Amino acid sequence: MVINLTDTDFEEMVVQADQPVVVDFWADWCSPCRRMAPIIEEVAADFAGRVRVAKLNVDENGEVTGRYGVLSIPTLLFFKNGEVVERLIGVRPKEEVEEILQRIL
Repeated sequence: MVINLTDTDFEEMVVQADQPVVVDFWADWCSPCRRMAPIIEEVAADFAGRVRVAKLNVDENGEVTGRYGVLSIPTLLFFKNGEVVERLIGVRPKEEVEEILQRIL
């Protein structure tokens, strides 16, 4: 299951998480983001219980977007122990996302 994040719950759901988290920074108007969405859903299903998978709408959540320097979307940030350990920008294949998650587990 993919969690929808906001500026308000980001700290609790990502930074304080007791498991790795991947956050998809996206927007409604972004066609590459729409192409990435099914990949994010599949990754969430494949890694259920081991990795938290979340989305953050950049238009509605400027504070977190700015704090992590997200300038292009889609951007995936991979968090472990509250810290960003990897960043992918643009539409990427599912295998690349999964490879990073396997590495940080």
